[in-house]
Amino acid sequence: MTEHRFIGTVIRATGSWYEVLSGDETVRCRIRGRLRLKGIRSTNPVVVGDRVVCEAEEEGDYAICSIEPRRNYVIRRASNLSKESHIIAANVDRALLVATLFRPETAREFIDRFLVTCEAYKIPVTIALAKIDLARRDPNAVADFHRTYEGAGYRVVELSATEGEGVEAIRSWIGEGTTLVSGNSGVGKSTLIGALDPTIDARTGEISESHHKGKHTTTFSTMYRLRSGGSIIDTPGIKGFGLIDIDGAELWHYFPEMIGRSGACRFYNCTHTHEPGCAVAEAVRAGGIAPSRYESYLKILDEDDKYRK
Repeated sequence: MTEHRFIGTVIRATGSWYEVLSGDETVRCRIRGRLRLKGIRSTNPVVVGDRVVCEAEEEGDYAICSIEPRRNYVIRRASNLSKESHIIAANVDRALLVATLFRPETAREFIDRFLVTCEAYKIPVTIALAKIDLARRDPNAVADFHRTYEGAGYRVVELSATEGEGVEAIRSWIGEGTTLVSGNSGVGKSTLIGALDPTIDARTGEISESHHKGKHTTTFSTMYRLRSGGSIIDTPGIKGFGLIDIDGAELWHYFPEMIGRSGACRFYNCTHTHEPGCAVAEAVRAGGIAPSRYESYLKILDEDDKYRK
């Protein structure tokens, strides 16, 4: 029986009502007043993964009255509000980014922006290269993807959820704790979740033939417990990933392959954009850093500068 006041974990957020797990019981709650986190201008103050304090109200409903301090969170700039943010999930132990080379194609810049955010909040990431059965029709593209992201220090798992390839490797990597599963619409997140645990009813959808883009199948973020242990957070498909609260002078700190080379730059305050004697730029020319990663770095610096002013 739910107590008058309890602390639980938000496992589903719909924008107006929230499902909070307390022990083995799920309680439907609303937000009391206007909760705001200090220093964060967010379109969604309560997110999946939050530890929250809930209290019973006179009419029998429950309300979230406060949020416990977060260990971390994954955040992006709100798509239509440049000065506000949208928090995807909180208190996660690791992130799994699901990407595809075909039907649909995941943009490299999207991947890089997601990785930068996880690096900034010290969340380890593994990349699942999904629909690998389709991708192998272009072995050069597959090899380039591995070279780019494994060269940057990330693990890449080839995945075909429909055929079962890579599922056990991902299940083993997830282990205990909470894993955020993210990616564009149509890359197969829900199919993967169903393969990890067939008892989970995460909806799947098809790809739009006209634009080869995914249809949105997950409407709200939801946390699921896996029978094999641990929990996963399934998120709606994300179209864009604008960075927020990352200083341009520190951006290169979140590209692991740049960190190891920056010490050899001629200038200690090198921005890795135009300076002579830049070891990072030299590594790009020599093939040690993937050109697409460096291009993402330059583009993030250029396009996001207006949001940091």
